[in-house]
Amino acid sequence: MLSKYVKHQKIVSTFMYSTMDRPTQVSSSSKTSQQSVRNEHWMFDDAMNERIRSTHVPNGRVVDVTPVLQVTRNVLRHIIPNINLSMNGHIDASDDQTNLSAVDGVHDALHKICCELSCKCSRGDDAHATTMAIFNMLSSYSWGAKVVLTLAAFAVNFGEFWLIAQLCTSNSLAKSVALLKQPDILEHSQTLKTHFDALSKLINAMVDVTKCIVELTGLPSKYISIDEPPLSTAIAHIHTATYWIISSVVVCTRQITGLVGMRHEFTTSTSEAWELSSLTDKVSSIHEHLQTRLRLSYERIDEKKLMEAFEHFKRTIETPQVDNLMILQNIFGKEENLLNPDRAEVYINVLRRKHVLLLISDLDISEEEIRVLEVVYKERVSSRLNYEIIWLPIVDRTTWNNGYQEKFSTLQSIMSWYTVSHHVAIEPAVIKYIREEWGFVKKPIAVTLNPQGKVLCPNALNMMWIWGNSAFPFSSENEESFWKAKPWTLDLLVGRLETNLPTWVSQQKVVCFYGGVKMEWIESFTTATKGVANALDIGIEMVYVGKKNARERVKKITGLIKEKELSHAWEDDNVWFFWNLLESMLYSKTQHGKTIESDVIKQEVMTMLGYDSSKNGWAVFYTGSGEMVKANGEKVLSTMESFDEWEKLAKQMGFVPALRKKLEGVIQHHHCTRLILPGNGGRIPERVQCAECGRPMELNFLYRCCAE
Repeated sequence: MLSKYVKHQKIVSTFMYSTMDRPTQVSSSSKTSQQSVRNEHWMFDDAMNERIRSTHVPNGRVVDVTPVLQVTRNVLRHIIPNINLSMNGHIDASDDQTNLSAVDGVHDALHKICCELSCKCSRGDDAHATTMAIFNMLSSYSWGAKVVLTLAAFAVNFGEFWLIAQLCTSNSLAKSVALLKQPDILEHSQTLKTHFDALSKLINAMVDVTKCIVELTGLPSKYISIDEPPLSTAIAHIHTATYWIISSVVVCTRQITGLVGMRHEFTTSTSEAWELSSLTDKVSSIHEHLQTRLRLSYERIDEKKLMEAFEHFKRTIETPQVDNLMILQNIFGKEENLLNPDRAEVYINVLRRKHVLLLISDLDISEEEIRVLEVVYKERVSSRLNYEIIWLPIVDRTTWNNGYQEKFSTLQSIMSWYTVSHHVAIEPAVIKYIREEWGFVKKPIAVTLNPQGKVLCPNALNMMWIWGNSAFPFSSENEESFWKAKPWTLDLLVGRLETNLPTWVSQQKVVCFYGGVKMEWIESFTTATKGVANALDIGIEMVYVGKKNARERVKKITGLIKEKELSHAWEDDNVWFFWNLLESMLYSKTQHGKTIESDVIKQEVMTMLGYDSSKNGWAVFYTGSGEMVKANGEKVLSTMESFDEWEKLAKQMGFVPALRKKLEGVIQHHHCTRLILPGNGGRIPERVQCAECGRPMELNFLYRCCAE
């Protein structure tokens, strides 16, 4: 666009300036002591720094420079359309509607600086002396005000020149003035374009540094101290940055002044071109340094604000409330609308004084988990229980994309409870609290709030999986009392999954639940076990329950089992629920401080989880009288295949007691048992015994990104 103005309106610009006296910059030895700054070629020695600082004598008057910078921006953007004038949202992009009359003394200061620049630059005075004169003129102003007012004065002079140049081809008055001030301007448009582009680069860099200075000096002291890094590092160099901005204004003004008074063929010396390039490089380096400190400062401020909001939410949730509304409002902040089960927007107060379960997960929550939870949720109606569920998705806002949005919308569509209307509805401080206080990592949790907003349990999902709605209101006290009242039986684990179990038990059949993903073992085991049952003339029912986190393989094997009529086999949701139920039992016990040495249920659960983590299959045999025996696949298969060795014993003692006795006598000289548990907020048991030999197992870390 600049070239367009030059070409079609014959607008020109030039660089006609003398080399200014250069203040002493830091020596190489001084640079060594300034390792915190990557580019030091713009820094001064101590003497020069002291000279600049000595001109700064603030009188306590605060000048709001933001509107001045707004107007300056609007002037410069008409001249240099591609100039970078955004300011992290702190300065708006409005047109020239700002009123500066309310800014105390600004017009007087601008007039004085304009005169200083015009007079000194037209006479060819020393640039450094002019820069220091402006410093003394603005001694009572803040560093931010110094640069903004000086840049604004330059914009006035540059703007006046530009108006004449713009209008000279269409306005007779402008043309006449241009002929008086710039007689040769029309002849040099193409020659001067390169130099005007270079001037534009310097102005861009000046504006960038000015914005940084204004922002750095305006940061809230409540959240960041000027005595501590990163702000202290930036503040220490602001006076140097201010010098180079004012000095750059002087240089640029001399270019415009030289152009206005041009009476001869335009030429630019090598030294002039080098100095402008050097100045642009210095100012750009200063911007890089200040921009880095500004970014770090905003990060520090955000951290302080986050911690402040975190502590506020913590106090709120730990303080007794009249109802749960304040807690819910704190969770969602400005977002006060939810989507109800019918996907209609509703105000958050519809949940006031209700029991609320906060379902917390990331976007990887499984559809099986949602479907199983939906069964429990819908059963609450027939049980006349007054509670609701809200899904709180924990997501990374910085990496959000269309793929995540599609996944978020899909999960919303299959949930039959309340959900947030937007993925960023949850306050960051609340997410921090959820992770640090409620222990959310990856595995979904459900935090229960009573009608007064009190947290009854940091994770009620364990209770919901194990006992369903009978554990309502899902408090930690209820969880503990249920464990005391419910002894360990296989019925506790599979009662809600295998509907035929009561019938089989009443028929005095032996029920065998088995798992694994080796088809060869499954065929051998089911065939041998049925042969044993036939030999003993007992009824037996076998149920394949799959393997944890192996959905596709389990689905394939389930199809083969049904095709070959080897046994019963559960569908996907039941398989998922069975293994999730075992883990929930383990976490529930661990949450209540139970150890493997003192708790039978925890021992049984960890044994079965250990079987599943191994490479081979496993089996559990159960009778209605409560008798139960279990073993890993290799051991139980070899025992079934050697039935002739214990057939007599089985006829005397019964199948399950004889099998147990036989298995106890089988000694495996080598075994490798693994137990893989998903991370769950640090609630993994520290000590685990081997399911085979009872010895303590080593704790290792396994990182896995997929279930298969």
